[in-house]
Amino acid sequence: MPLTPTPDHEVRSSEDLVAVVRELHQDYLSRGQEWENQSLDRFLEALAAWVDDSPGWYRSFGKQLPEEGDWTFLARALQAATVYE
Repeated sequence: MPLTPTPDHEVRSSEDLVAVVRELHQDYLSRGQEWENQSLDRFLEALAAWVDDSPGWYRSFGKQLPEEGDWTFLARALQAATVYE
């Protein structure tokens, strides 16, 4: 089953975020050949495109992009993953 974001799935803590990332990793290991964006460059490009389009995604579900999102934390996490062991 593809892992797709839903408007009602809330990530409320760093532990929840860790669980989502680990779920993505396991899904990639088991069926990554089915992912639309199988390479890191395509994945990162799709990530940037989705973040850019995310207000529209939220609107399509009758919701607003959460203002309390910690964009700095997510940016730091993505950057740190390039060097963290």
